[in-house]
Amino acid sequence: MILLDGKKTSADIKEEIAFEVRELKDRGKKTPHLAAIIVGHDGASITYVNAKVKACERVGFESTLIRLPEETSEEDLLNEIAILNVDNDIDGFIVQLPLPKHIDEQKILMAVAPHKDVDGFHPTNVGKMALNLPTFISATPFGILELLNRYDVETSGKHVVVLGRSHIVGSPMSILLSQKRKIGNATVTMCHSRTQNLKEITLQADIIVAAIGIPEFLKASMVKDNVTVIDVGITRVGDSSKKSGYRLLGDVAFEEVSKKAAYITPVPGGVGPMTIAMLLKNTLLACERNNE
Repeated sequence: MILLDGKKTSADIKEEIAFEVRELKDRGKKTPHLAAIIVGHDGASITYVNAKVKACERVGFESTLIRLPEETSEEDLLNEIAILNVDNDIDGFIVQLPLPKHIDEQKILMAVAPHKDVDGFHPTNVGKMALNLPTFISATPFGILELLNRYDVETSGKHVVVLGRSHIVGSPMSILLSQKRKIGNATVTMCHSRTQNLKEITLQADIIVAAIGIPEFLKASMVKDNVTVIDVGITRVGDSSKKSGYRLLGDVAFEEVSKKAAYITPVPGGVGPMTIAMLLKNTLLACERNNE
């Protein structure tokens, strides 16, 4: 069994990006600049955004963090987005999700200019991704492709089963892995809460992408030998033996499934770190487009 180490791989990618940033600066070009808007006080979101800011510092990016109170109106948030859309110093920006309940997330994501949408959530970018045109691929699917690529996991002609159909992971993964690309050319089955005979389907899979948000859902009895497993899930479960009071579990029962797997991602330390690395990669791409 080979561990698909997202922590190490993301560190390698950040080194590569830092090298490219130094080259840009040496040539007198603009330094990449990523901005993030966070509304409210969601603990996980604050931790995640702070990690993004730290990652920007590590690779030599400029970064701007805009903190807005929980009671910020939808109109005020749209105004902030409009300002960032026309600020030539900002190459790309993200609006950290989830947003407070009184704000329409879809309306907010639609307001982000597609050429600055480094999260890859705008319908224009999703459409381009579906048509296999150059665009921003959302960071988690992009990170999974990169992880499979760097570990030379063969996808061509393989049967991939994607568990989950979210717009952020499940749906784009099913499209990307079926496309004519280096990490692609797979036959993809997308499963969800209405899928019948799920175990029969997962037992046929050469590669499983688990993204349903149910801790340890995928058991050893559901996978065949030498399967490749990508665990996208991350759930906090109470654990009084831990200093933090909780532990993190993925969608895969790691201990038992890893005994049958050829490749598997850990949780934490698998897909999560890759997401931030690919967000930086998208920002670098946006900056290079602006430099042209």
